[in-house]
Amino acid sequence: MINKWLSAARLRTLPLSLSGIILASFLAASDGFFNWKIFIFAMLTTVGFQVISNFANDYGDGVKGTDNDDRVGPERALQSGDITPKQMKNAIKITSFFTLIVAIILIYLSFGKENFLYSLLFFVLGLLSIIAAIKYTVGKNAYGYYGLGDIFVFLFFGLLSVCGTYFLYTKTLDYTNFLPAFSVGLLSIGVLNLNNMRDYNSDKKSNKKTLVVKNGLKFSKYYHYFLLFAAFLFSVIFVVIHFTSYKQFLFIFAFIPIFLHFKTVYQNKDPVTLDPELKKLALSTFLYSILFGLGQL
Repeated sequence: MINKWLSAARLRTLPLSLSGIILASFLAASDGFFNWKIFIFAMLTTVGFQVISNFANDYGDGVKGTDNDDRVGPERALQSGDITPKQMKNAIKITSFFTLIVAIILIYLSFGKENFLYSLLFFVLGLLSIIAAIKYTVGKNAYGYYGLGDIFVFLFFGLLSVCGTYFLYTKTLDYTNFLPAFSVGLLSIGVLNLNNMRDYNSDKKSNKKTLVVKNGLKFSKYYHYFLLFAAFLFSVIFVVIHFTSYKQFLFIFAFIPIFLHFKTVYQNKDPVTLDPELKKLALSTFLYSILFGLGQL
């Protein structure tokens, strides 16, 4: 019983979702702001959002029939019959409730009673995060079926994750922090784009109109190259602006596996074989967030 829920939660996706939180925490620490309680509850909140997203993705694609025999990659919970749609729907509700409670604690730890407007803003952002996690594949107007997943990944995995977390620590915004936020967001889109390239055939049959389905595999490859190189460029620009030591370029080591990944995608003839690259790019993004953060301390 526990194993099937752990499988449905897809814990392997957590490093990518936590990348922005980790990078933002390093940036805050480098500016003299850090709080272990905020860090822990920010991580827990993000884990909650990701698990909601994974449950909802399983449920939405499952009931729509998108997860079928044509799908590549690990078999989903509804697809295998290990979990019923009703059970998954209840799991989404329960996880959303507890995640919202953890988010409220995080907001209180950051803003206390003194900053009501900030608290209200982040409460709304928390609700929007939960709604976005669910509506990716659930419902008639699921935005993942209309090619909008990339935009939402950029907003929530990149901008909100990095700049929002930094604000929780500091109560201020450093606009140059949007540069590494862009990098995390673009690399996260890269993981989604890989996933959609891999699932091109099954998504097309199921009328799931991802950007890959809309624009074709050739365009999606060029799009992927752009995501990787732009992520590198934004990071370099940030370091140049704040340059004090060459150790700030430590993040370049994370781009070694990323550019090896670029070579694999470039040479790829069959998108189905890209499945192992998802894990490589996700873990490289996680490594990037750590090395980039360490370089700023």
